[in-house]
Amino acid sequence: MNRKLQFLLFLLVILSRGLSAQIYDPVSWEFSYEKKGNNRYDLIFAATIEEGSHIYSMDVPENGPIPTSFIFDTMPGYKLEDSVFEVTKPEDLFDEAFGFRIKSFSNRAEFRQTVYSEEPAFTVSGTVNYMSCNKSACSPPKDVEFSIRIGSPVSFPGSSAAAGTSGTGRPAGPGSGLLKFFLISVLAGFAGILTPCVFPMIPITVAFFSRGSENRVQSVIKAIIFGLSILLIYSLLGIIVSLTSAGAGFANTLSTHWIPNLIFFVLFILFAISFFGAFEIVLPNRWVTGADSKVDRRGLLASFFMGLTTVIVSFSCTGPIIGVLLVEAATGDWLRPTIGMSGFGLAFALPFTVFALFPSMMSRLPKSGGWLNSVKVFLAFIMLAFSLKFLMTIDSVYNLRILTRDVYLAIWIVIFSLLGFYLLGKIKFPHDADTPHLGIFRLFLVIAVFSFVIYLIPGLFGAPLKGLSSLLPSPQTSEFRHLGTVGNIAEPAGRQVPVFSNGPCSDVKHGDIFDMPLGLNGYFDFEQGLTCASQQGKPVLLDFKGHACANCKNMEAKVWSDPEVLQRLRDNFVIVALYVDDRTQLPENEWITSGIDGKVKKTIGKINEDLEIRKFKTNALPLYVITDHEGNPLNDPMPTNLNINEYKAWLDEGFRLFKAKQN
Repeated sequence: MNRKLQFLLFLLVILSRGLSAQIYDPVSWEFSYEKKGNNRYDLIFAATIEEGSHIYSMDVPENGPIPTSFIFDTMPGYKLEDSVFEVTKPEDLFDEAFGFRIKSFSNRAEFRQTVYSEEPAFTVSGTVNYMSCNKSACSPPKDVEFSIRIGSPVSFPGSSAAAGTSGTGRPAGPGSGLLKFFLISVLAGFAGILTPCVFPMIPITVAFFSRGSENRVQSVIKAIIFGLSILLIYSLLGIIVSLTSAGAGFANTLSTHWIPNLIFFVLFILFAISFFGAFEIVLPNRWVTGADSKVDRRGLLASFFMGLTTVIVSFSCTGPIIGVLLVEAATGDWLRPTIGMSGFGLAFALPFTVFALFPSMMSRLPKSGGWLNSVKVFLAFIMLAFSLKFLMTIDSVYNLRILTRDVYLAIWIVIFSLLGFYLLGKIKFPHDADTPHLGIFRLFLVIAVFSFVIYLIPGLFGAPLKGLSSLLPSPQTSEFRHLGTVGNIAEPAGRQVPVFSNGPCSDVKHGDIFDMPLGLNGYFDFEQGLTCASQQGKPVLLDFKGHACANCKNMEAKVWSDPEVLQRLRDNFVIVALYVDDRTQLPENEWITSGIDGKVKKTIGKINEDLEIRKFKTNALPLYVITDHEGNPLNDPMPTNLNINEYKAWLDEGFRLFKAKQN
């Protein structure tokens, strides 16, 4: 009897154990992809293996175990290039079960397959077959299906092998919005230059580098080192914040908990008051003296300390701007602080470096004067307005309903009106110079500010203000009863209309806390939503959202408000809105113990977040999922997508698949 037959008999013995025995399976798979360029993509198959277990290489000796192998469905739209290859190097070890050396993987294994396609979007599906063993037992060979959607607007890791479900493609790459945040940080750096404690330093700095200008090469090197030093100092600050704020849990706490949001609100108010001229935020004087003393030593090292001195001395003006950037950065992608500070440092260092390299350009600089203080005051008004964002988060996450949309807009209208009058010279602050006449640039600023104020006013009476949707409280918090975007009367906050007059769907659970946008009806509890969708014979649209989620508000204001999208939502689906950042604590009998981290989830938000991670392997917001009445997805989930036509097509696809499944 050869070894393979012996091994198969051994497997039969394992399988013949009691029906209640659990099948040994210590492997989970994730399926994703990475774009390589030239219409080529690498499909990524990653196995996570429990400690003490292993799976086998694609190359095993004859009469050995079942190798890991991949079968691809024959589908149009792509071509396989070569064959699957092992990225992780296997271990060549003696296997006691087979009596010879076999290549195997422990802990983790990664395989890849290159595909070529000229299609903008396509799907690669198939099956991975493998066998896992440890020192005492082996699992039967197992097939796990995969389906990797390339070019799809959504991306999630694959499934657990034990569950036997398939994964969806995930494009590799940095967090979204980093380029936008970098550009905003660059603008903030230039704004920092145009403040009264920074701008006058440019001639002083240029004078430092002009000394010994007969050695042009050395002057250029010193100027470049000076600029790079400023960039390095700010970048290091960003790196420190990035390292200390890594992790979704940290970002989620900063985004939604009342304590950090209240601290940020107070900081923004203090920054604004400082820029209005009440006081200055300065670093200890010994820091300035210590850095400045090193400058007198001349040489290349002195260029670094000149940059350090510039950063420290300018802190009274740049500190609040940096603080604003870091607060915004720390609540998002962990790379944002580094990206933000690098952008700020680059813009801040650029004028100093350019004028140090080309001193003759100094004559073209405008003279210092009262306009520099006007820049500070202008920034103070902006900080004052944006401080309300943090109060809005506290109000919405904790369902206080104090800072309503009407109150928020009223405060903004007052703030920006005062800014307009300040630019006209009707309001004065300490350190302001007299404004004998209105300059052309200031005139255009006045026009822009008052135009913005006029744009805000209709929002008090129900205008959607789509361009500002991510910055404002939800329209459902408005105390005005107003006409919706498609002519329906929107229900006031906290008055969710039940679909049925009796039965389990007559009382909308959490309907006294939450409300649906745009006059839609829906539910706020996963189980109730599935039950009521079954009664209505409609598919479920799960809407994972957050009070503090800017993209959620953008989607509702710019996509859901479209008449054709809204009609589909109303007629074809039962919407279940699941807030993942809500901090309302539930009764003890509704608490759950997470199967993911083993922690007890006590609030609505934590339970909904656990559901999203457990079923869909992500905590991204927003996330839209069309499911059947058992909560099984019918098509790929949809993240933020402001393309209305794509969103409509996605809704139609999900509805069509639901009808086909019903038939």
